[in-house]
Amino acid sequence: MGLSLYVVLGSAVVGLLVGLTGAGGGALMTPMLILLFSVKPAAAISSDLVAAVVMRPVGAAVHLHKGTVNLRLVGWMTLGSVPMAFLGAFILREMGGSAAGQKNVEIALGAALLVGAAAMVFRSVLDRRSGLARTAKIAEVIVRPVPSVLIGMVGGLIVGITSVGSGSLMIVLLLFTYPLLSAGQLVGTDLTQAVPLTAAAALGALTFGHVEFGVTASIIAGSVPAVLVGSLLSSRAPDRYIRPAITFVIFASGLKYIGVPTYPLGWTMAAIALAALAYWGIRRQRQGREPEPAPALARAEPAEPLNDVPVR
Repeated sequence: MGLSLYVVLGSAVVGLLVGLTGAGGGALMTPMLILLFSVKPAAAISSDLVAAVVMRPVGAAVHLHKGTVNLRLVGWMTLGSVPMAFLGAFILREMGGSAAGQKNVEIALGAALLVGAAAMVFRSVLDRRSGLARTAKIAEVIVRPVPSVLIGMVGGLIVGITSVGSGSLMIVLLLFTYPLLSAGQLVGTDLTQAVPLTAAAALGALTFGHVEFGVTASIIAGSVPAVLVGSLLSSRAPDRYIRPAITFVIFASGLKYIGVPTYPLGWTMAAIALAALAYWGIRRQRQGREPEPAPALARAEPAEPLNDVPVR
């Protein structure tokens, strides 16, 4: 199979979401290849993993350049994720490659992501009411080794068993472990830690899987420029724009993992996006109608006239 324009365009959409949010790659790319482009499941999974080895370092490089990555945190997460990715692959082999066992893991992951998306919305509401600002400098964040390694272990195990990315779940766990990090810092750190994890998974795919290099080339051609654009946006844009995008992708990933078909999922997410845009427009309109406070000079009392001073 050679380059496919449709796969390139679809990969560009997914790549943009990955660059913006650090999540959704495995949950969206593989089903897209299987359901929309009739790529065999084994080839779709393996080709996506190999393409991710090129895609994710591009996004990570942008965030490293912008200074939105804590390398110490990345190191602790990698310490947990890479060994657990191989353990997950071993567990999957012991299950005999059972589709039922893998499906149960994906359903559990989907349920966790839906809970995580709801928790992110709840957390956002609490932050708005409390006025909590996520302005901690990435280099000054106090890294907690044990929780960071555990987050990596959870993500690596999921990658090994399901052969899909775990960025969505790891973003949620990072958000609640390091609540003062901005959305851009969360995305940058997650994209960077995913580089060695994806490389380990891709090595297994090249060794034991079935890679269609035409599909891989199409994914790379579409996703790499898009993830570059998405990463540039997420490294600069304010939290109020990036955090809803992360929640949106995590929610879509959760629905996909629990088994919602592609077309109903698309209509559901489109309806949610339209409702969110309508709410945002109404809110902006109401804010525009609020009367602005009068300037201080306009409210000041007129000065008393000075008494005439006789000139000598």
